[in-house]
Amino acid sequence: SDVFLEFQERLSRVAPVPRPVLLIGERGTGKELAAARLHYLSGRWQKPFVALNCAALSPTLIEAELFGYERGAFTGAVQRRAGRFEAADGGTVFLDEIGNVPLEVQEKILRVVEYQAFERVGSAEAVEVDVRIVAATHADLPGLCAAGRFRPDLLDRLSFEVLRLPPLRERRGDVLLLARHFAAEMAREIGRPYIPEFAPEAVAALEAHPWPGNVRELKNVVERAVCRAEGATVAEIVFDPFPRQAGPAGATAPVAGTPVGPRTDDPLAVPM
Repeated sequence: SDVFLEFQERLSRVAPVPRPVLLIGERGTGKELAAARLHYLSGRWQKPFVALNCAALSPTLIEAELFGYERGAFTGAVQRRAGRFEAADGGTVFLDEIGNVPLEVQEKILRVVEYQAFERVGSAEAVEVDVRIVAATHADLPGLCAAGRFRPDLLDRLSFEVLRLPPLRERRGDVLLLARHFAAEMAREIGRPYIPEFAPEAVAALEAHPWPGNVRELKNVVERAVCRAEGATVAEIVFDPFPRQAGPAGATAPVAGTPVGPRTDDPLAVPM
């Protein structure tokens, strides 16, 4: 699609420039893949690409994961450990969901951006590194700055270039292309001796769905459909795999948010 080609063109232009890049977009749009592309199109491509999902860690663990720690810095720190910035020396650090980083850790990240130096937890000795930072978020960082939850100076430094990943609903022409790719990969993974094809009703369902989970949701839906298909043609697309809930009079009703579409004889399938 044109919107995705434009995104790729902007990404390719900024990739060789050794400055921070901020990727914004909804969950499931492929921000980590975009960060990896930035890395491998840069002069750092032979050095490490190190990723950290900041939303997956508690605030107390993020600092230790990023900057490492000295022996005895806290209970359980039995030996010195290098953090992600040291592991990525010469390469790229990808900080996913950077909006989840506490303010005190944001200050240390700002120092890395500005001076390429930091201190491990439990140490006053500066560690120098050469890293490029690529950050990503689905949150409204300017709004977080206004609320006092994100440092405006860090946002300024991270946003040398801001790239927005378009959601799948803005890439309607790409849905079937991606679906066929995921279907072929899934068939290969489970040992099917053919490349699946989508029946017209399946194509219509895929193209009509709003894809709130974006490419990640599409991949999951297609993989499920390929596994359920009994032959080379995929006719049934199930967006919500949960059984329908029984109503008070014994009738069944679809789970809230379940797309409506062609019914299936599968008793466990949800109407599309």
